[in-house]
Amino acid sequence: MATQSRSSTPLTTWLALSALIILADQVTKVMILGRFQYGDSVTLTSFFNLVRAHNTGAAFSFLADAAGWQRWFFVVLGFGASAMFIWMLKQHGKQRLFAFSVAMLLGGAIGNVIDRLWHGYVVDFLQFHWDVLAPLFPGGYFPAFNVADSAITAGAIGLILDELLRVRRS
Repeated sequence: MATQSRSSTPLTTWLALSALIILADQVTKVMILGRFQYGDSVTLTSFFNLVRAHNTGAAFSFLADAAGWQRWFFVVLGFGASAMFIWMLKQHGKQRLFAFSVAMLLGGAIGNVIDRLWHGYVVDFLQFHWDVLAPLFPGGYFPAFNVADSAITAGAIGLILDELLRVRRS
């Protein structure tokens, strides 16, 4: 089986990846909303819970206690970032790691924007905890997150790796 060349990955491939992230994010959130009440938690392992949490802010609940304006601020920011990501994919879609990373960011951003528009908050449900986190997070619980957040994190890591590789090549 022949591998694709660097120049043959079309924009639609990257947009399809973003769409898969959005779909996975929304399906998992619908499952949590259908099975859990706000604040419910189920321990699956000694270090991992499924929970139902609502985040009206951004990462680590940044601005969660604001008066409500943050919802629309993050919606506009998400749409603006998404437009920029699509432009970046059009311009640099042949650079696989870069485009993969941007597609992950795009899918994650849109997944969380959908929540803000539909619910007024982002649904979070994945929660890790262990004692080593106690000095950083109360009780050793890392803040709950979701599939979109995971995609955003993977995209950010990918962009850092892409830049490190680019610098190393030059």
